[in-house]
Amino acid sequence: MAERFRAILEEERARKRSLLESLRRDIASVSAARLDSNVDDEHDPEGSTIAFELSQASALLERSRSGLEQIEAALERISAGRYGICEVCGAAIAEGRLEARPWTPYCIEHASTGK
Repeated sequence: MAERFRAILEEERARKRSLLESLRRDIASVSAARLDSNVDDEHDPEGSTIAFELSQASALLERSRSGLEQIEAALERISAGRYGICEVCGAAIAEGRLEARPWTPYCIEHASTGK
């Protein structure tokens, strides 16, 4: 079972790394555009501001980083032989839950509290 999930997690890790790189490029591009412009984007009636776009991209970057950390931790649990075991109670995590969230360290009972 763990090997099947290792493949899924490695695929997801590659996807997250690619997304992170893309987001970093987007943030750098928007930041450069902001520096090169003297437009008062805070009062531009044409739509979202550069500051808003940067904020959105930064939030996505942070969520993606967090997701990558969770994936890395799950891969470490596989290597350590602890994958699929709840970190709180030690019970087996249901396979259906692992299919939905292969990086989860918690059984469904402890999912909302993490305790």
